[in-house]
Amino acid sequence: MKITDTSDLWWKTAVVYCLDVETFLDSNGDGVGDLQGLSQRIDYLAQLGVTCLWLMPFYPTPDRDDGYDVSDFYGVDPRLGHHGDLVEVIRTARDRGIRVIVDLVINHTSDRHPWFQAAKRSVNSAYRDYYVWRDDAPPAGQKNTVFPGQANGIWGKDEKSGQWYQHSFYEHQPDLNIANPRVRDEIAKVIGFWLQLGISGFRVDAVPFLLEVPRGADIPEPHDLLRDIRRFLQRRSSEAILLGEVNLPYDQQVAYFGGEAADELTMQFDFVGMQALYLSLARRDPSPLVQALTSRPRLGTEVQWANFLRNHDELTLDKLSDSERQEMFDVFAPDERQRVFGRGITRRLPTMLEGDPRRIRMAYSLLFTLPGTPVLFYGEEIGMGENIDIPGRESVRTPMQWSADRNGGFSDAAPSRLVSRPPAGGFGPQHVNVAAQLEDRGSLLHFLRDLTSRYRISPELGWGSLEIIDRSTPGLLVHSLTAEVGRVIAIHNFSEVPVDTVFRIGDEPEGTTLVDLLEPARVPMGPAGEVELEVPGFGYRWLRVSRPGDGRVT
Repeated sequence: MKITDTSDLWWKTAVVYCLDVETFLDSNGDGVGDLQGLSQRIDYLAQLGVTCLWLMPFYPTPDRDDGYDVSDFYGVDPRLGHHGDLVEVIRTARDRGIRVIVDLVINHTSDRHPWFQAAKRSVNSAYRDYYVWRDDAPPAGQKNTVFPGQANGIWGKDEKSGQWYQHSFYEHQPDLNIANPRVRDEIAKVIGFWLQLGISGFRVDAVPFLLEVPRGADIPEPHDLLRDIRRFLQRRSSEAILLGEVNLPYDQQVAYFGGEAADELTMQFDFVGMQALYLSLARRDPSPLVQALTSRPRLGTEVQWANFLRNHDELTLDKLSDSERQEMFDVFAPDERQRVFGRGITRRLPTMLEGDPRRIRMAYSLLFTLPGTPVLFYGEEIGMGENIDIPGRESVRTPMQWSADRNGGFSDAAPSRLVSRPPAGGFGPQHVNVAAQLEDRGSLLHFLRDLTSRYRISPELGWGSLEIIDRSTPGLLVHSLTAEVGRVIAIHNFSEVPVDTVFRIGDEPEGTTLVDLLEPARVPMGPAGEVELEVPGFGYRWLRVSRPGDGRVT
């Protein structure tokens, strides 16, 4: 690779930031965040080092599933603004070096969508086959695996016709029939519409469910449907990406990249690695994470893993064994109110780590040095917590905490009118907010800024091949990422115990030095690349291998 390749494959060194417009900033005092408010905070995101802004659904919606029940794929929820406001966000972000991607929720629609309303009027409706139907009653006792305990099975009855429609998610979210060519044409139009407004790609929701074609459909290879979407996307915009939610084992995820052809999803979230990372945090032992990272399948140059610590959903533990999952519950979610669906935790990282700044910073340092692209969820940069009084997944979707003022500076509305309630106590806006941390050079916010700036000048972190260097020191992970542009060594101590460690990074040219990217220091290197370090409890180091004549300003 050349350093200029990073602009072509921009997603491989991006810093992705996910936010929900309705909980970010309210500009008109109605208690709901909006696009004008977001425009006012684009400079904040640019200063944070964000290069890709991921907007959660902002479409018209009955809002029974936080906007993932879409009633118009072409619209903007009037509570949030209009298309003109969105274009202003996209244009301003682009000027600040930030691309915008949006959620693409095409597995289902809201039951209020005009397509479904028309489909229910008559079995002969032109929109009837936009959805998946059956004449016979579904088997008794059928479970809903997505929302166990909250959704009843996966078939809902249309009383007028007596037929049953499929809903992989909630009953008010009927599944679209991806086998219908007209539905696929509609999806292409939706993608083309948003690309025309300047969007740089899509986060594709629930991809495996999208490719579940109805029984009896003449679709021999469902992945051809995803390939068609990718081809259309690339014809309309060569820079646009598909970031997919595919919560499957690694060996199955490969197919969603398109295998060796790499012609389906551009990026996928690494759910397996994320769960292993939390198990390592719980045990204070990097072994589970090392096992996950070394079992990752090798990918082609143009596709990428997306790494994350938290997102807008529950912290799913579905890839762990029953005993491992219970271990995680015991450590990170001892209160039953902090658990959901029997498999997930409804907390943010800082509260799970008991507010320990050493562990929190070590975790984010690790996130930015894992092979792949880091994804942040709004508020992570200041250490926001969840509101345990809000049940389920909504507990982590509280308003952004801008200041210690009323409502955390999110809105001037009366607290009773807010779209969601901020937490109280030590993680409330009085103690955790942007304004205070901007003035504190030692804050988590400034620390995250430092990480993003160092990540952006170290493309080997996004492009490099992984090598686990040292496994002899308990609690310590030492790994390197190597690309043609250079090499970085990352050291992370998962334990509270300081360690003295010695490891070898292999042969390097004479005159090579190790430059600390987070501190103004150089680390001496002995014969055969021997390095001796003292690492504090929950400590971390980023060391660039600076070779003679490499031309980089260290």
